Amino acid sequence: MTTSPGGEPQRARPPRRRGNAVTGTGTSWHWVLAALLLLALALPGALLLAPGFRGPDAPAPAPTPPAWQQIPATLSAPQVLAPLQPSAPAPSPSAVTARLDPLLTADGGGTFTGMVQDALTGQVLFDRGGAEGRVPASNLKLLTAVAALRTLGPEHRFTTKVVPGPAAGQVVLVGGGDVLLGSGESQPGQAMGHAGLATLAARTVQALQAAGTSGDIKVLVDDSLFTGPALNPNWLSGDVEAGEIAPLYPLALNSARFDPAVTTGPRPQDAALAAAQEFAARLREAGAGAGLTVAAGVERSPGAAPAGAAALAGVDSATVADQVDLMLQVSDNYLAETMGRMAALATGRPGSNDGATAAVTAELAAAGITPDAVTLADVCGLAMGNQVTARQFTDVVRAITTGTDTRLRAVLAGFPVGGLSGTLDTRYGDATTAGGAGLVRAKTGTLNTVLALSGYVVDADGRLLVFSFIGNGLAPGAAGNKVALDRAATALAGCGCR
Repeated sequence: MTTSPGGEPQRARPPRRRGNAVTGTGTSWHWVLAALLLLALALPGALLLAPGFRGPDAPAPAPTPPAWQQIPATLSAPQVLAPLQPSAPAPSPSAVTARLDPLLTADGGGTFTGMVQDALTGQVLFDRGGAEGRVPASNLKLLTAVAALRTLGPEHRFTTKVVPGPAAGQVVLVGGGDVLLGSGESQPGQAMGHAGLATLAARTVQALQAAGTSGDIKVLVDDSLFTGPALNPNWLSGDVEAGEIAPLYPLALNSARFDPAVTTGPRPQDAALAAAQEFAARLREAGAGAGLTVAAGVERSPGAAPAGAAALAGVDSATVADQVDLMLQVSDNYLAETMGRMAALATGRPGSNDGATAAVTAELAAAGITPDAVTLADVCGLAMGNQVTARQFTDVVRAITTGTDTRLRAVLAGFPVGGLSGTLDTRYGDATTAGGAGLVRAKTGTLNTVLALSGYVVDADGRLLVFSFIGNGLAPGAAGNKVALDRAATALAGCGCR
């Protein structure tokens, strides 16, 4: 057996026989001619009869969808945006409008506004009240993500450290903005729990041993990085009680959750003290064989740790890019508010709600997106006092997907994917929306009377489209409203629309 140039096995051929095709006594050319004549007569009949024996022709196989229209094998960052097709035909605005208008119909009251743009050129393909300020719900997190990446940078990390206390026998746990702390060992491959308090405790014990410290240790906590009210007065008490948000501190376990696997229900109301108590327990375990004991109870430090204080130990968070990814995928309100405050501090503003809203608004303008009509009461989207237009969201998604500020590309991996990930994982499953599964990438937004969806698709012609649809005044719980959003995004994914 031999191998063909393409790698397929190839059978060895028998040697050819030379001379006449038929040999032997009595053979003559007229017999050969007769045989050829019979064959020529029989062939047309055979072709006519053959379909009756082999059955009807099989249907031609469906053409393989282009790469950008196939459900991704993985959801890694390099695959979230297909190579753009600048030569692909752009949809017609009239055709896009004709397709979307019947779909964006509110179920039970309220209205939808929306905007669709060609990502490369900015041409408006659909505009229904796109300049009208609306309550955006968690779509607001897209603006917070942009501000965090612009001010902090995708690779920035937050450090939680331990410094000597103001008195002998004291150590101070200093919050540095990481609210994704884990209670155990650090988990380098994870965003949640990337920095672990057990690891920090072990390093602290090593440092104390090296300094010759023994005996009783008292743990204090410094959470002075954030200022102003820990609980935004714009948040409804029912949302706080339900665990949608909690008082903000610059350090927390599991994004201020009791259990990282349980993301609903009440949260700790003092995340800083809860983290410090866990650290004290881990320090007690780590110091048991090192001649160290840890006093019961944790107190707040009487003042901020000196800026130049040498750290005994520290642990670093996941990168800002990874935290933004998590924030968008699961729509984490606590993490979004923390990102806003850290962006404020990075720009010289106070680490408060006012500082956060000012920083997000300013970074929107710095990114080339007019902040006119933007009103921010928080930076996670939970407050009903927020106002953003659909046009501003499409401009933001354009900046993320095709803008010149490459820091914003880190947002791409955070968009939930229809039917596959994040807050869209259970959507795009019925006959009217399945065509968008794996193709629609968008940030969701949900409040009692508000629904929103802002993101991007690559259409059937390979054209990148950005969109934002926002419903306000909707009937609470009306199932048709989410479906309306998903059908509209699905229609764009299947668009030739010319």
